[in-house]
Amino acid sequence: MEAVASFPVLPAARAWQQDPDSCQLSVPNPGLTPPSGGSFETDGRLTPSGKVPTLAASAQIAGDHLLLKLRPHIAVLCALAALALPAAAQASAQMYMGAAEDEGRNADPQVAMSKLELAKAAGFDTIRVTANWSPGLSTVPDDQLQALQSVAAAGIFLDIRIVATVMPVGSRATPLTATARTQFARFAADIVRRVPTIREYIVGNEPNLNRYWLPQFGPEGEDVAAPAYVQLLARTYDLMKAADPNVFIDGGSVSPRGIDRPDTGRDTHSPTAFITDMGTAYRAMKRKKPIMDGFSFHPYGESSSTPPTVAHTSGTSLGLADYPQLVYLLGNAFNGTAQLGSKLPIVYDEYGVDSQIPDTKRSFYGGKEPATTRPVSEGVQAAYYDEALRMAACQPTVRGFLIFHVTDETDYNRWQSGVYYADGTPKTSRALVKRAIGDIHAGAYECGEPPFTTDTFGWVLVSASG
Repeated sequence: MEAVASFPVLPAARAWQQDPDSCQLSVPNPGLTPPSGGSFETDGRLTPSGKVPTLAASAQIAGDHLLLKLRPHIAVLCALAALALPAAAQASAQMYMGAAEDEGRNADPQVAMSKLELAKAAGFDTIRVTANWSPGLSTVPDDQLQALQSVAAAGIFLDIRIVATVMPVGSRATPLTATARTQFARFAADIVRRVPTIREYIVGNEPNLNRYWLPQFGPEGEDVAAPAYVQLLARTYDLMKAADPNVFIDGGSVSPRGIDRPDTGRDTHSPTAFITDMGTAYRAMKRKKPIMDGFSFHPYGESSSTPPTVAHTSGTSLGLADYPQLVYLLGNAFNGTAQLGSKLPIVYDEYGVDSQIPDTKRSFYGGKEPATTRPVSEGVQAAYYDEALRMAACQPTVRGFLIFHVTDETDYNRWQSGVYYADGTPKTSRALVKRAIGDIHAGAYECGEPPFTTDTFGWVLVSASG
């Protein structure tokens, strides 16, 4: 069985979803086409959303011919074995959980420590910070270096994993030329060398949005953002791995929605289109090695009032409940290449739910809340975070989940999604989030069966006569 790159050992209760020798399944419907020249990573034997037991190991020994002859019996046995499966499986205790928060990225070690202590008190075991690249930079400026070193040192002291997103400062800084890509990659590799205790990096931030990456479309309306991003990711991956082969590098950092139409005034790509185009660009490179060890995704809801359980049964947007479709898209893009696809570890490195601010705390905030935010009560925020954490822990290839943020931003136009108010006092949601994290770490939470979506995306067990 192919191993998941640098991913912690999966609990036995979830091993079925990583086993390519599980029960035989029929081919998918015509709307789900395997990658060109290949097949699904599981060779058509594994549905992305339905549980099937492993029964083909003995048939493998005798070879494919015997497996074909046994196929009708295997299908029947699979159906019978499914009836005997337990009603629930244990959630992953391996998934890291924390927040995306730059307040701890401070050159003053005391400030960095105090901010990470808030995260620790909330039960968080991971903090993601940013490192911002500007055109012309090939090394990390002293102010950023000191801030990264301070937060890394505080992370070691408090036993908090630090993940760093290396990103251009905005769409005007998009590294489009070979020279700019090399400068960006050298900047990232410089961090790896000079802050060696940061062991995981995310390359870029929401390159499917015009806010962070331009251009999105070419003169004929074609996607030029995904191919350019893949080139940057490949160059950066190579130089960071040359600096330290053991660092873990996440690509993607993709936003959950996009328009997929040029000249709208807000040129963006949906995650469905962008992931597909990343795969096309990667295959065109004919590269013999990966460009990422994991895939980063931002599963925000349409508004803060949108529950994490909402699945997108049509359209091109993705959320937490669309995990089977995300896995399918990654498989369709990369399976059969040197890059992991459907087995690629996934990091949800931004998920935020804005909470309403009580009158007693409003003096710490300013600006105006956008009408589209639709903030919720602290109780609803707590419930959504609790549900989201448990959903992610039950998704087999998910490596990490990060709330956006630890502490609220003071500008109402931005995010009041932390588990602390802007003055550093805890919201009532903190207790439930901490308890959910503790339950997951302790293995005290069980995943319900069937999975969160009942959509099999066209995959069904073959009949005995198939």
